[in-house]
Amino acid sequence: MKFSLSWLKTHLETTAPVEEITTALSQIGLEVEGVEDRAAALGAFRIAHVVEAKQHPNADRLRVCRVDGGDGRILNVVCGAPNARSGMKGVLALPGAFIPGTGITLKAGQIRGEASEAMLLSAREMGLGEDHDGIVDLPEDAPLGALYVAWAGLDDPVIEIAVTPNRGDALSVRGIARDLAAAGLGTLKPWSAAAVAASYASPVRWATETEACPYVLGRHFRGVKNGPSPEWLRRRLESIGLRPISALVDITNLFTFDLGRPLHVFDAAKLQGGALTMRQGRGESFAGLHGKEVTATEADTVIADASGALALAGIVGGESTGCSEATTEVFLEVALFDPVAIANTGRRLGIQTDARYRFERGIDAGLMEEATEAATRMILDLCGGEASEVVSAGARPEWNRSATLRFSRLASFGGHDVPADEAVAILDRLGFAATARDAAGLTVAIPTWRNDCAGVPDPQAEYDLLEEVLRIIGLDTIAPAPMPPLTDAEGRARAVPPVAVTPAMGRAIAARRVL
Repeated sequence: MKFSLSWLKTHLETTAPVEEITTALSQIGLEVEGVEDRAAALGAFRIAHVVEAKQHPNADRLRVCRVDGGDGRILNVVCGAPNARSGMKGVLALPGAFIPGTGITLKAGQIRGEASEAMLLSAREMGLGEDHDGIVDLPEDAPLGALYVAWAGLDDPVIEIAVTPNRGDALSVRGIARDLAAAGLGTLKPWSAAAVAASYASPVRWATETEACPYVLGRHFRGVKNGPSPEWLRRRLESIGLRPISALVDITNLFTFDLGRPLHVFDAAKLQGGALTMRQGRGESFAGLHGKEVTATEADTVIADASGALALAGIVGGESTGCSEATTEVFLEVALFDPVAIANTGRRLGIQTDARYRFERGIDAGLMEEATEAATRMILDLCGGEASEVVSAGARPEWNRSATLRFSRLASFGGHDVPADEAVAILDRLGFAATARDAAGLTVAIPTWRNDCAGVPDPQAEYDLLEEVLRIIGLDTIAPAPMPPLTDAEGRARAVPPVAVTPAMGRAIAARRVL
């Protein structure tokens, strides 16, 4: 799971530096695998103005540029880029700067008899892509002399964490922010999505015929204009390694990582029959958006219209109903799937997507309505148009889970004598709201985003609460204690415990010896 520091701060009010954040993440069980700080590699590069570009007298493919770097000096730069021209703005590297895309440290010198005192950079030379057809061409209003990373929004560290299979809630930026707020690194910002009024009745309906999809919502949009996403959205996706595609598709990718809520959009004009159905496959094949053919069996859940299967539910959409620049009406899917069904299909077909990765770990069933409204607002803001009523099929599973924690177990089982009030406060910050409390312990309601703590009988549920409290306090704060001495039947000390052999194993061993 990757996220940028600025993205995290959209959900977490904090002044903690990135080093403190990464330390806290590892301490609370979200192990940091790496931090990418592009500002460190690109911090020396500045925005420059090409005052003049003329033909090199001794080389047909080179130009001699007079470049203003913003410090009052005019530098001579020999450049081989075909787009180098008078009046443009580019990115300038001075002697002594390390060029990450080439692995060299720049030096001033002579190129075919002309002095070259600096370098105008391409995207590949900066390590920002494979474009090497020309130097970076910046807009006219790019501020002369400013640091390129600051102007381009690249001075934003990207953090990558490892997420254990039981922590599906940590596959969202908001979930990570919630954990950090519980650990005392800031305050979780409030988030809610106001309902968007319907403008018309939806021409597309939902139906579900499979237990693998207990609940699904949808919304139709008309009059939309699909095109490139705004700069802030493109940068946010690019920071975690995603390629921006179009506004409609980028919105679904944003919600996948921001809230851990995968979405999908169909070009509604390409749907047949006026209804979409969640059902099991019938041996149908279709071209997936991942560029490969998909054949869905009865073991796989598909989304189908009157023409047949269109998408592999919860895993990958189909090319036939994908959105393009020509899309003017769209249907939004917000679904809940059985994690085991998604995992089995994904493994059998060998398809790994960000949606599958979240669905098979369990997503927040309580977020579906608000996510629908939030996605609706963003689609209208970025693509225009108007939205229909929200349509649905099935019913959201009832969620009424609770667990009880005995305060004494924090010391006797967990090894840390945590004050009761502190334990209650930690659980509350994590979303485990207290429903009852006395001197001995408390009972909490398990939030919908923590389905890993639900559906298990006591005492396992209590162990989950113990773990939540202790990981936020820090497992490294638990005092080490020696193992109790081992003794044999006569009371003599043993260095190694006896082999654990069940009666069945003992009979098998004896039978082997006899035979």
